[in-house]
Amino acid sequence: MPAGAPTHCDALVVGGGPGGLTAALYLARFRREVLLIDDGASRAARIPRSHNYPGFVEGIPGIELVAAMREHAARYGARFAAGRVEALELTPRGFLVRWAEGEASAPLALLATGVADIEPSMPHLAQAVRQGALRYCPVCDGYEAIGRSVGVIADSAADLHEALYLRHFTERVTLFVASAELRFAEAERRRMEEAGIRLVAEPVHAIGLDGAAVRVSHGSAETRCDALYCALGLEVHSGLATALGALHDDDGSLVVDAHHRTSIEGLYAVGDVAKGLNQIVVATGGAAIAAASMHLALQTLAASG
Repeated sequence: MPAGAPTHCDALVVGGGPGGLTAALYLARFRREVLLIDDGASRAARIPRSHNYPGFVEGIPGIELVAAMREHAARYGARFAAGRVEALELTPRGFLVRWAEGEASAPLALLATGVADIEPSMPHLAQAVRQGALRYCPVCDGYEAIGRSVGVIADSAADLHEALYLRHFTERVTLFVASAELRFAEAERRRMEEAGIRLVAEPVHAIGLDGAAVRVSHGSAETRCDALYCALGLEVHSGLATALGALHDDDGSLVVDAHHRTSIEGLYAVGDVAKGLNQIVVATGGAAIAAASMHLALQTLAASG
């Protein structure tokens, strides 16, 4: 643990993406001693340039946004520790978190541990993401697909919805299948045909970066797309809470109330780890709500002795 970081504080925040950093900022400005533990793997930091975070007319790279938010929280006294939290425990005084180089406790804790995209197998994947050739979120950047040739790689019939979503932005949408086992019902095929979505029935066996585009190999043919959207799913990082018995949906997303409280008393969750729309503005808005609720909860705890 870095020098000066508390071993006991008012609130613990796990996760250093936009949600966690906003919660830390608000708690610090509420004059609460807050410690944020971060493993440096924020999904937001991988965004080449976000164009729908308000106030940045030309967009902002995710890594710059995260750095600015961290500096902002630090300015008001938020403390930071680097590491991956390996355990979250209930104690008579609230919560105890442990990571490789330390531990800390607090009466309240907030999880902003996010999700991880299930990535396709391809060389130069990080470069493809940086260039915007490989994408994961049509809600975030469907606008950038206007008029372009885009592909969607799917591993379930439900992923047809992503192709239909993108069809609103461009007439050139191709749906690829990740395996030969994936089949679409007649009604689903009819929806594709009516929407003008091209279905490639042969499973994808290779994906490669082709300049600023992506080359998808299927069967004995290839298709070149300006951008490929990966619809292979998400890994929700909710294990710290579910190990305590927190309620979650079938995908693992934590169920929270209007104040972003989980079913575990004193434990909050914001951002992609919580059930809801996976967007930076949703994470920051939820974090503001959660931090305000935590501040009032701490007042109640102090009053009750």
